[in-house]
Amino acid sequence: MGSKNKLKRFRENETFENVIQPTREEVLNNFSWKGKWHSFFNNSNPIVLELGCGKGEYTLALAERNPQVNFIGIDIKGARFWRGAKTAVENQITNVAFIRTQIELIDFCFAEGEVSEIWITFPDPQIKFKRTKHRLTNPTFLDKYHQILKPKGLVHLKTDSEFLHGYTLGLLTGLGYPILYANNDVYRQEGAPAIVTEVQTFYEKIFSEKPITYLQFTFPR
Repeated sequence: MGSKNKLKRFRENETFENVIQPTREEVLNNFSWKGKWHSFFNNSNPIVLELGCGKGEYTLALAERNPQVNFIGIDIKGARFWRGAKTAVENQITNVAFIRTQIELIDFCFAEGEVSEIWITFPDPQIKFKRTKHRLTNPTFLDKYHQILKPKGLVHLKTDSEFLHGYTLGLLTGLGYPILYANNDVYRQEGAPAIVTEVQTFYEKIFSEKPITYLQFTFPR
């Protein structure tokens, strides 16, 4: 994507009411929407996050299927989720928002128990050992998810990385976290939730020849 096109999308994001682009300092210092997301949406419906939302395909698909739930896509690359934000505006999908920030700051964006579910769709598996701290299912990130989720809140991991699937499965087992469902090839093994197979991200379509895995888990109370 050319720099001019990126700048155009950044400027257009600033006009969308469903896009929030705080500075890192704003997030770290009493972020204005933390604990107040129901006020942002003007309702008390459950809040579901998509981390590393990319173009926002899952965020939008989930929102369209569940109008009584609020969905928030989070990604540091605003030029990507511009597409999802714009589509939501054009189609008047009002239960959608996007935040441009680092996922490592998620516990500064949401209060304890404010979130009902988290979706992690096709994150970078960060295979090298020195990149362990960047894996979105490492113990540090799991602690952050546990903090902001309601009791029995769900986490969904959908990935084409057998490494990340196995790493997360082993980590959860070792930590004693309840694994509610696991599937290492959702398009060839029956039983995956419909939303997992019915909705595909942009990158999933590109790499569709690879087995797509799915995990659903929660945390001890």
